[in-house]
Amino acid sequence: MPTPRRSNRQPILKPQDFYLLLALAACRDQGTTYPELAALAGVSMSEVHGALKRAEVARLLFFETKRPRILVPAFKEFLFHGAKYAFPPARGSMVAGVPTAHAAAPLNAHIASSSDPAPVWPCIAGTVRGIALIPLYPSAPAAALRNPVLYESLALFDALRSGNVRERALAHQLFEDRL
Repeated sequence: MPTPRRSNRQPILKPQDFYLLLALAACRDQGTTYPELAALAGVSMSEVHGALKRAEVARLLFFETKRPRILVPAFKEFLFHGAKYAFPPARGSMVAGVPTAHAAAPLNAHIASSSDPAPVWPCIAGTVRGIALIPLYPSAPAAALRNPVLYESLALFDALRSGNVRERALAHQLFEDRL
């Protein structure tokens, strides 16, 4: 007789969980519904459900009248001190894509461009050639192009996880102002 398996699964956050938290933050955390969040982020309802449940277990959000709400102090702590280690930047070769990090708003208004290729999310709709920075989630570039607030949040996060000291400090301050 086979021995029963023990369920000893440690819950972990996935990139799509943090992506959806950033999307929820871009909605100004106004109690967005699952369908609204799925449409904004370009993911399925089941992905939204699973991601938000994992984020709840991680104590990054709670549910108020069945709508997700970010626990801002915990979210900020993870965003500024842990997310860049949990979701390190992955770079690729020269591609056409959508500018991100310091090459996108709002950071590009504060940081002068250099002769180095800009970081870009590889995307068919992209118009800038640069060094590929793999997005946090595959649907992020298309969703960012549909929603400027989400685009800025994702670009700021990319600056936090891949930028130099000055870029990270500026992204940190801009996120503080938004949250």
